[in-house]
Amino acid sequence: MPQSKNAKMPDFEKSLAELEKIVERMEQGEQTLDDTLKDFERGMALSEKCQKSLDQAQQKVEKLVKKHGSYKLEPLEDDLDGDLEDDLDDE
Repeated sequence: MPQSKNAKMPDFEKSLAELEKIVERMEQGEQTLDDTLKDFERGMALSEKCQKSLDQAQQKVEKLVKKHGSYKLEPLEDDLDGDLEDDLDDE
């Protein structure tokens, strides 16, 4: 059983890499409609798989933090938006 826990991260990385390749192919716009639909379907499945992995990782982190003390969740989007604005102001 411990092996399956260790395999989760490489599966996530592999799924994400495959998803990135699919997006690149679709952005090129040189595929047939049938190939594009197949890629879209596969991409949606990979996206769902990656999201589930991220959700599980977040739950595990929250559980560990709760176990070891108090914490405050802060939305990541706010931090990224502020960083992006700061970067744009610097240009």
